[in-house]
Amino acid sequence: MTATWERRLIEVEVGAVAHGGHCVARHEGRVVFVRHALPGERVVVRITEDTGGSYCRGDAVEVLEASPDRVTPPCPFAGPGLCGGCDWQHASWDAQRELKAAVVAEQLHRLAGIDREVVVEALPGGPEDWRTRVRMAVGPDGRAGFRAHRSHRVIPVDHCVIAVPGALDHAVDRRWPPKSELVITRDADGRSHLVEIGPPVVRRGRPVPGPSRRREGSGTATERAAGRTWNLRADGFWQVHPAAADTFAEVVGAWADCRPGDRAWDLYGGVGLFASVLADQVGPDGDVAVVESSPGAVADGRRTLADLPQVSWHPGRTEDVLASPGFTDSPPDVVVLDPPRKGAGKAVVTAIARTGPRRVVYVACDPAALARDVAEFAAHGYELAQLRAFDAFPMTHHVECVALLRPAR
Repeated sequence: MTATWERRLIEVEVGAVAHGGHCVARHEGRVVFVRHALPGERVVVRITEDTGGSYCRGDAVEVLEASPDRVTPPCPFAGPGLCGGCDWQHASWDAQRELKAAVVAEQLHRLAGIDREVVVEALPGGPEDWRTRVRMAVGPDGRAGFRAHRSHRVIPVDHCVIAVPGALDHAVDRRWPPKSELVITRDADGRSHLVEIGPPVVRRGRPVPGPSRRREGSGTATERAAGRTWNLRADGFWQVHPAAADTFAEVVGAWADCRPGDRAWDLYGGVGLFASVLADQVGPDGDVAVVESSPGAVADGRRTLADLPQVSWHPGRTEDVLASPGFTDSPPDVVVLDPPRKGAGKAVVTAIARTGPRRVVYVACDPAALARDVAEFAAHGYELAQLRAFDAFPMTHHVECVALLRPAR
């Protein structure tokens, strides 16, 4: 058995950026995924994980030759062994977007066979003070913080540079039950909402999140996007960047380009943000079917869009609803989908393609999942017509993409 490299210090030349917030280096014939480094740098790496295979993981603990894109992280909790939330605080904001663009392009090339120049667009507001929704963990000492990278270890904090100012004030100044979690929301009106979730419990041999035990604030967050006011559960899903919902709704509307009387699907539809845009396009003679698995989101969406009778709600998992009798009997003209990080997957893509929509607008929070699904659409005769990428999560490796797919000519 090969001796583990864990805790070993090695010197490497850092190569290209890779998906997941790290760069690729090589040492003694093995791949090393290095965090806290930038392409072209020479660094000393401490190996943090090694299972004996062809690769291992490590942190750059000393920079011998720095990239011109390197900056001093603005947060004292960013760095090797500290908070795992931000991946690129050591890179300038311009460089962060270039790194993300390289990742999106590489994933499309490797997984979908598509060569395309990608530009990641900045959203308004800069790289700090943007996150409106935060999930914190509570350590054994009762202090709230964030987990270290690929670890359950909690790093206590007294602030967060990417959170909107004041969001964490009521979480970091007191003690909480160990192993609980805190869901914090700062809504468009500047009101704070906090939900304490109890420690995990074991059910049927599997750990599941504990019950909500304490709520502070009204529990109903007010958000504004697509010309509407949305009142939704404070711990429900909404875009975390203040400019993201409006930006994505605008792009989705432009690329969906529904005609009056059209039938549209909004899959993984949440509270109906995109459905509201589609409904305006199809008009009273059209139909927008929203598919969403969260009962809370469906309830919030039904309430907010009660003035749009052309919007119908179909609770359930997308793959189940698409396979249910009768749902696909009236094929859609346009499909919008915003799946979770794992992507839509073969079954959902196949079900969509078989109905033959003239346009598919795909909103993706993971470039690898997007590329896999784009390849699956291609197998059914759809081509990637347009792509835009947005830095909706500055300082992190996450990037949001919106893709337009159409039947290949």
